[in-house]
Amino acid sequence: MAKAQAKPAYHHGDLRQALVDAALAIVAERQDARGVSLREVARRVGVSQAAPYRHFADKEALLAAVAEEGFQRLLDDLQANAAAIADPLQRLRASGVAYVAFAIAHPAHYRVMFGAFQADNPAYPTLNAVGREAFAVMVEAIVAGQSAGLVKAGDPRQLAWVTWSLVHGLAMLLIEQQLPITEQAEILSLAQLATATMVGGLQPSDPRLEQQ
Repeated sequence: MAKAQAKPAYHHGDLRQALVDAALAIVAERQDARGVSLREVARRVGVSQAAPYRHFADKEALLAAVAEEGFQRLLDDLQANAAAIADPLQRLRASGVAYVAFAIAHPAHYRVMFGAFQADNPAYPTLNAVGREAFAVMVEAIVAGQSAGLVKAGDPRQLAWVTWSLVHGLAMLLIEQQLPITEQAEILSLAQLATATMVGGLQPSDPRLEQQ
């Protein structure tokens, strides 16, 4: 599993990022986003208790920034893994493995991304936007697979929800240490098996019938 993130160091002119990093360090240590407070974040960064309010209205706004940073990194990883793969099924598999790998590498981000917010909270439009972009990587692969007759017919969003549910569930089991594996190679092997099974379930039994 990923090691707890190091205590952040504050550099003048980058207070906002230092606060985000401090919040991540607390989540990494406690494995829970509920323990974050602006007061403790300020103490760790070495600024006054009032300083965080220059950037964040409250604790929720700070955690939203943490979640947005996490979704942006996830999006970058998904797009980087999918960019060079033409086959939509292979692209979907690569995206699923990249998703699990991201969660393992960034468990503090992941806990905040999926433990502190409901989807489409109107208070955080930029967080919502990058979250939708990350989800769209899977949707686009499914749409491409349907166009090629490689993925069964159906609402692409619903099929993507099923896909996301599988990789998300595996990621949560791994970062919560509910599965008896810790070696990176074994984790990636399991992720590859899960995504191969997932893709197999999305394929039509007879592609000719799906195209009619």
